Amino acid sequence: MKINTTRKAGFTLVEIMIVVAIIGLLAAIAIPNFVRARKTAQANACVNNLRLIDSAKQQALLENAGATLDQTTLQPYLGRGDAGNWPTCPANGTYTIGAAADNPTCSIGQTLGAPFFHELP
Repeated sequence: MKINTTRKAGFTLVEIMIVVAIIGLLAAIAIPNFVRARKTAQANACVNNLRLIDSAKQQALLENAGATLDQTTLQPYLGRGDAGNWPTCPANGTYTIGAAADNPTCSIGQTLGAPFFHELP
């Protein structure tokens, strides 16, 4: 009597199911962290843009006391970073320059909750 000792190569269904379950578990852990990191990065970029606008506003007011504050007035003071273009909120908010004594604001503001505030501290 001859015993067949050869085994076919390949993965069993159970092995494949275990691998799929592990990948699903890793995705369930990683995806919320990626979303949180993206929102934090957008909020930080927005705050930096607001600081840039505030700095340009202060420079314009120092050179031209009583000047009207709008995008065309502040354009020369935005620097060379993005070819002098008006900054945009990475979360698709809109910026409001505001009065001379007020900080510029983003339309998103505090709607996303802490720590994703889109406003100057």
